[in-house]
Amino acid sequence: MSNSMFRTSIVALSLSMITASIVCADENEDLAKTLANPIASLISLPFQYNYDSDIGQFDKGSRSLVNIQPVIPFSMNDDWNLISRTILPVIWQSDIVPGAGSQSGTGNIVQSLFFSPKASTEEGWIWGAGPVFLIPTASDDLLGGDQWGAGPTAVALKQDGPWTYGGLANHVWSFAEDENAKISSTFLQPFIAYVTPDAVTYSLNTESTYNWETEEWAVPINVTASKVMKLENQLVSIGGGIRYWAVSDSSITPEGWGARVMFTFLFPK
Repeated sequence: MSNSMFRTSIVALSLSMITASIVCADENEDLAKTLANPIASLISLPFQYNYDSDIGQFDKGSRSLVNIQPVIPFSMNDDWNLISRTILPVIWQSDIVPGAGSQSGTGNIVQSLFFSPKASTEEGWIWGAGPVFLIPTASDDLLGGDQWGAGPTAVALKQDGPWTYGGLANHVWSFAEDENAKISSTFLQPFIAYVTPDAVTYSLNTESTYNWETEEWAVPINVTASKVMKLENQLVSIGGGIRYWAVSDSSITPEGWGARVMFTFLFPK
């Protein structure tokens, strides 16, 4: 092979690799934007680890919590999707209740179903609504109790360039006959996210809960960063961040600072 042909081959190979890299980066950026939408048509399997302390009456308790959160979309017809979002908590905690020691196991499942139009509104808003269910899968009463519950849930968001902003909400009433075990709880999650061209997502949200039985708020503020990448042939999103409990209730809500680590398997179509 002549020197000129060799140089031509090297240049062609380099251009091919650069083009492939740009395409891959663009695909990852688009995937990161899709992941910022909680009702996107994307199968994902997130594992979310949370650590909190200063819990309980004497602020001596601590808790490690892994939320397993599969998201599965179903195409109902040409116009509508059904998005299934499940949260199964796996919990390790100690000294939350004075004299109770440590507990570990599963908490109660929260199952949400969103009916969502495939097309956004004329103004660019994406929305979904449906039922939410509380399923008593707690392995210990101190990890979640034994109550069935249900209520409405809804989400609305807008994606404008690298920005995604919106909010998710639900309300759950329990079916408990015991007056002391009743649940009436509102969950509010306003959020904003920014995705860079390198598929890094910076997010800010709150996961606020209002307990209508005790008339108390619990308000953690979460700041996280995550990145979409490939591990071998598997697309994943890896990230983490911190949170601060701006408002805590009087009993089992943490106080002060906490931490979050996120690992999500992605299965784009």
